[in-house]
Amino acid sequence: ASIGSFFRRSLRRSGRREGKEEEIKKENNPSRVPQGKPGERSSVLYSAGQFFFEYLVVVSLRKMTDGHYEPKITYQFPKRENLLKGQKEEEERLLNAIPLFCFPDGNSWAPVTEFTSETFSFVLTNVDGSRKIGYCRRLLPSGRGVRLPEVFCIISCLGCFGLFSKILDEVEKRRQISMAVIYPFMQGLRESPFPAPGKTVTIKSFIPESGTELIELTRPVDAHLEHVEFQALLQQLSPHLILHIFASAVLERRLIFLAEELSVLSQCIHAVAALLYPFTWAHTYIPVVPECLLDTVCCPTPFMVGIQMRHLERVLDQPMEEALIVDLCEGKILRAVGDEEEILPIKLQNEMLTSLNRHNNNNNVHTSEQVNALVSEAFVQFFVRMVGHYSSHIKWSKNGSGTFQERAFCKAISSKTNRKFVKKFVKTNMFSLFIEEAEKSRIPQEGK
Repeated sequence: ASIGSFFRRSLRRSGRREGKEEEIKKENNPSRVPQGKPGERSSVLYSAGQFFFEYLVVVSLRKMTDGHYEPKITYQFPKRENLLKGQKEEEERLLNAIPLFCFPDGNSWAPVTEFTSETFSFVLTNVDGSRKIGYCRRLLPSGRGVRLPEVFCIISCLGCFGLFSKILDEVEKRRQISMAVIYPFMQGLRESPFPAPGKTVTIKSFIPESGTELIELTRPVDAHLEHVEFQALLQQLSPHLILHIFASAVLERRLIFLAEELSVLSQCIHAVAALLYPFTWAHTYIPVVPECLLDTVCCPTPFMVGIQMRHLERVLDQPMEEALIVDLCEGKILRAVGDEEEILPIKLQNEMLTSLNRHNNNNNVHTSEQVNALVSEAFVQFFVRMVGHYSSHIKWSKNGSGTFQERAFCKAISSKTNRKFVKKFVKTNMFSLFIEEAEKSRIPQEGK
């Protein structure tokens, strides 16, 4: 109950310019992007030279008196000392929340002899807007007989999922040898600067019987897409359904995604959120909802959440308002508002559909980087054609501050179908946040 109330308290911040308060940034909130290259996220997430991570924690299952298992942090590196009172309280809240997201399935577990490792991620957003991403690898420790899985979770403010997946590969390899060989590897990683896009950092690590290994960690050249894997979304859903989901997300509706695998949930929801670039989903955003927070679906404000399929009946029994419910396992929509086909202008909708069908053909595109770039471009072009003229309708004062002329902006659109869509889109929180940043982005020039 205390963890749930903490997350709910974390959700309040001022909303659009009208001053209304909205429930946003519950967890897993991508950073705001007012200007920049397609897909680029806040420099807070991607600055080179930062620490790779803040913590490595191991979350294990501990048997309780009632026979159920509860996730607990059993290892933490590094230990923090000499923290101020406020910092200590914040650290305690973070460390109390992490186990819930490492084992969101609930507490009904049993020791096993076999378990397929899985990789997933979550993001916690604090009341001050700072973000921490949890990169998780759930695995079965080496040994004989029945055992319980454990989760290695790396907490970082840096968004680079492919790179951290490789780090977790190294952690898992060392875990099968001994916990003792994980520490020097993570220490070496912590002492290394986060590389710039396209650059490589080399970590030296000694492994008994193998000697010293050199591990190269390279960031993609296209850093603006290093946080997403569109191929995962294309594998689960048809392009037609992806456009229905995109249309609902653009109008900031309630979206629920269902799958059993944590990796599928987190990858697909990150991908859906990334389709909105250069705008940002700024509401409740939880790629994997812990069982104790399933009542999130009753929230009357917009949300984008992922729920394990085993909880489907409980979700459907909740008194929720209209929502789009997507089954990622079967690749179908279980519940819809009904107008998803009509939200996007039909001409642009057909163009994006053609583009997605082309990119979904593996004979044409072979690498995930190519898929990411081409899919992102298709959706960026949609926004360029819809609202790309926004900068021409910002009236600038002499001191460099701007005021967006919404009415003139909408009237400038000649197509009636396009204008109908834009009149709805300009009322969204994501558009307002984008424009607020644009109004502050001009640098005053002398003589003007």
